[in-house]
Amino acid sequence: MSETTATQHTPMMRQYLKIKADHRDTLVFYRMGDFYELFFDDAIKAAKLLNITLTKRGTSAGKPIPMAGVPFHAADNGSVKIESQRPLGSAAKSR
Repeated sequence: MSETTATQHTPMMRQYLKIKADHRDTLVFYRMGDFYELFFDDAIKAAKLLNITLTKRGTSAGKPIPMAGVPFHAADNGSVKIESQRPLGSAAKSR
């Protein structure tokens, strides 16, 4: 992550971007409170795959950051249906 990127984002988003950089070919579900959230392109793809709402959170380079998420209990009990052959990943937020 560049120094510019580090100063443009919150600590949470910097952590997410670092995790995402290590898992470029995987949808990264990032645990935030009671939700697993996805951001940027992952959010757009997951919204289509899972039929979930695409929203926004903050900005990056002056543009809104796409965000989508599912309640952790829905993901943990298997009620979220994945209809893709693409590998999925989950990253727990450090506490």
